Amino acid sequence: MDRRDVLRAAAALPLLRAALPGPASAQTYPARNITMIVPFPAGGQADLAARPVAMALERILGKAVIVDNRAGGGGGSVGNAAAARAEPDGYTLLMTLSSLAVLPEADRLFDRPAAYEVSQFMPIARVLADPTLLAVPASAPWKTAQDFVEDAKKRPGQITYGSSGPYGTLHVAMEMFANSAGIKLLHVPFRGAGPALTAILGGTVQAIAAAPGTLKPQVDDGKLRVLGNCGAQRIASFPDVPTFQELGYKDVEMYIWAGLFAQSSLPAPIATRLREAMAQVMASPEVLKAFETSGSLVAYQDAPAFAEFVATDSKRLIAAVKKIGKVE
Repeated sequence: MDRRDVLRAAAALPLLRAALPGPASAQTYPARNITMIVPFPAGGQADLAARPVAMALERILGKAVIVDNRAGGGGGSVGNAAAARAEPDGYTLLMTLSSLAVLPEADRLFDRPAAYEVSQFMPIARVLADPTLLAVPASAPWKTAQDFVEDAKKRPGQITYGSSGPYGTLHVAMEMFANSAGIKLLHVPFRGAGPALTAILGGTVQAIAAAPGTLKPQVDDGKLRVLGNCGAQRIASFPDVPTFQELGYKDVEMYIWAGLFAQSSLPAPIATRLREAMAQVMASPEVLKAFETSGSLVAYQDAPAFAEFVATDSKRLIAAVKKIGKVE
């Protein structure tokens, strides 16, 4: 090949690249089905958020949105890490919880490599933002949070509680309350809020901190009793349940939010398409009704406000994790 052939070949390269299949543009996205990773088993807050959203996204985007419950690693780290490593093309999304920012810090507590970093993610939209609630079996002797605290002080380390895994949202919420109340509880970790809920209903553990939507059906059926609310204000689904701040535990404030994320290097046109679609999803009567029925009201935020919220909330949660320290 002479020099002129080389120059002609080089000149043709941009055209060749343009003809090759690549990431979908905003006009063609999505060209195939989308996977929405939920890093917890079915039955918890992330799953509760994901399923109505996935169904609505399917109608808007015209392609199937498949919910993939990829639990493991404690607190959702396996699913979060899988989403972080996925191709940034809009076909692998993540519906996750507030523990997203906590888990890398927990890895650092143990001097082990973080499974992922929050910087690998791009916030798309916040879906829910509920306070965690302290619940016990309806048959338990504790009628109030004060009853619970007084008994725990008499029997340090003997009252068991379930969580979604070490340093997950439910674990941090319970330890935040325990630290404020000056009590010691026995932590029993599970692979998600769903299994932890099954455990308390089956009598394996005696308490749980969980989202209103997770607890409401069990409370309505007379199986569980809610003693306290970790939010700053009472909520409509449990109006008679006092906040811990009302009860004198001023530094107890914890929310279990759920939000949709993509990879940080997702092309801007596709990110914009997803944001526009999520704005429609979160105004959809079907989605609003699904969350209202579950006891979790929509708490939608678009990407800029959601990113700011995540940064602020994460600082508080990371400080709580450092206070908890190393736990196995």
